Amino acid sequence: MKDALFLMKPGFVNAGLGPFYCGDSVSVEGMLGFFPELRDRIDVHYIDFPRPRQAIAELIGADHQSVPVLILADDAQTDDDIDHRVGNGRRFIDDEKVIRHYLSRSHGLPEAG
Repeated sequence: MKDALFLMKPGFVNAGLGPFYCGDSVSVEGMLGFFPELRDRIDVHYIDFPRPRQAIAELIGADHQSVPVLILADDAQTDDDIDHRVGNGRRFIDDEKVIRHYLSRSHGLPEAG
């Protein structure tokens, strides 16, 4: 399995308001735009806003459905400064800045300045 990135589909409605887009997902999407080769190296999934977000819950548990989230491949290497969590025995990152940092480090890409 490759690292799996889950981003929110834009144009969602929340509590009857919207449409909205997820600002944190946009930040990570921007990185994918700058470095399109990442799309070949990781699996990118776009999910709908309503919970339960079954695709994520099946991998890391119903308690961890935040987006964006990067679920690390079993053999993924992380540096000590990469803060990750664990759900259902799988490591994941659910902070957009840490996701971008991890992707830069693990794929030899520039870091955000």
